Amino acid sequence: LRRSPPGFASLASVIVAQQVSRASAEAMLARLCRLVDPLTPARLLAAGEAALVEAGLSRAKQRALSALAAALVDRSLDLEHLDTQPPEEAVAALTAVPGIGPWTAEVYLLVAAGHADIFPAGDVALRGAVAHALALEERPSAESLARMAESWRPWRSVAARLFWAYWRELRGREAAPAA
Repeated sequence: LRRSPPGFASLASVIVAQQVSRASAEAMLARLCRLVDPLTPARLLAAGEAALVEAGLSRAKQRALSALAAALVDRSLDLEHLDTQPPEEAVAALTAVPGIGPWTAEVYLLVAAGHADIFPAGDVALRGAVAHALALEERPSAESLARMAESWRPWRSVAARLFWAYWRELRGREAAPAA
């Protein structure tokens, strides 16, 4: 079971990975980590916008990372106890931070917090893997896949990991988001 350590750096990597290729995300994160070392909320806030721009992050990612860092510094978000909360509460706590949407929250909870019952139904690779594995005529919508995943409770995270592994083998490249 591959898991990233929970915390700011892992959630930052999920934010950076939003809507870009894995290679692009890894390159941007490497630049950010060189500019803000170590990558902590306080150091990111101290580095300011210039470091985020130099790392190649979009405006949306800059705002999300800054909002996340501020929420952790002012303690309005506690990443340490998200894994003990019910899935809906954990997702709600994360999505209360501007710039963190459901996919980001769910992927972080699955790959870093180790939450057992999370399924990021909006993930394109998961939608493709489920469609292929279950011989569906087309990729299910995020909403349809979320309904389907309800039957996998309380182990939806296991299902997500299995489908990502299946997609990796099918496509010959990593499908799970880097975190």
